[in-house]
Amino acid sequence: MTSEQFTSIFKETVEKSWETLGSKAAEYAEEDDRLHNFKRAADLQGCTPIGALAGMMVKHTVSVYDLVRRHEEGARIPAELWDEKIIDSINYLILLRAAVRETAGDEQGA
Repeated sequence: MTSEQFTSIFKETVEKSWETLGSKAAEYAEEDDRLHNFKRAADLQGCTPIGALAGMMVKHTVSVYDLVRRHEEGARIPAELWDEKIIDSINYLILLRAAVRETAGDEQGA
């Protein structure tokens, strides 16, 4: 893969990630708090928002591993399904980064 091809994939991935996070904001965010869902889940589970987020992220991680296993066993996985699972995983890591920053009181930090 050339650097140009990789750059194209990277840019497309960031765009898809942003679009997905934007479309899910109305469903999961409340009162302009993008981490609302994880805070509420933390209250219900008696853990921190980071712990709640990590618990929810496991589902997506398992899905990626299942796709990899199926691929290794010779299954043809549609590109759309790879994209969905990969973008979900990327988005959970971005949300985790935001939750870690908020917990540290560093919402504006680098």
